[in-house]
Parts: sequence; structure tokens; C-alpha cells
Amino acid sequence: MNTPLRAAAMAFLTAGPATLLAPTNGVANMENQTTAPAEMAQDHPFVGMWVTADRRIRQELLPNGRYDEARGNRQSAYQGRYEVTGNDIYYWDDTGFTADGRFEGDVLYHGGMVFYREK
Repeated sequence: MNTPLRAAAMAFLTAGPATLLAPTNGVANMENQTTAPAEMAQDHPFVGMWVTADRRIRQELLPNGRYDEARGNRQSAYQGRYEVTGNDIYYWDDTGFTADGRFEGDVLYHGGMVFYREK
């Protein structure tokens, strides 16, 4: 018997919780949004360099809506576009990967990591 609950459970097992729990409207709808206009000026206070405490991961949020992330000695390990809504940030990597994060003052929580604004 194919009930709505069974269908939801199968979708959960197939797609995983992140896909099912992702917002489905507005800027957070990341599905099929891997490209952006050449420049999307960002009007928020978070533009600049964000680094982990050990400085191993460095993420620069550029004013044109692009980001460039370095990891260890690997410059530009990840690049893509981002959008900020309030204190939330949404990423679309050039390879198709999507992620999100949240700013709390001069701290960015993203991907299980903690970034600090570089002074």
C-alpha cells in the first residue's frame, strides 16, 4: 500500500534529511541554481575575509556576490556565488554543491565549522 507516510519515508531514505528539510521558496531554494549573473552586488555587512581559528580554511566573500575559499595551501579550492538574507548565507558552488550558514556577530557558522571575521 502506497500511503503518503510511506512515500515520505521512502523520499527521506532516498534523498536524505537535508534535501527534505531545505526551504522550498525564496533565496533558499537552491535546486538548479548553480549559475548567477556576472555580478550581483551584495548589500550586507559581511563582505570580507572569514577564517577558521587555525586559519586553515579562509573564505572571502566578495562584494559582487562571489566567494573564494582556500584550504591549507590550496588557493581557490572552492568558488561560487552566495546570497545573504538577514543573518543567513546561501552558497552555490561552481561545481553544483550547495550549502548554507548563519552569521552571529563576527562569527560565521557554516558546514560544521566556525569562521571568524579577519581583522
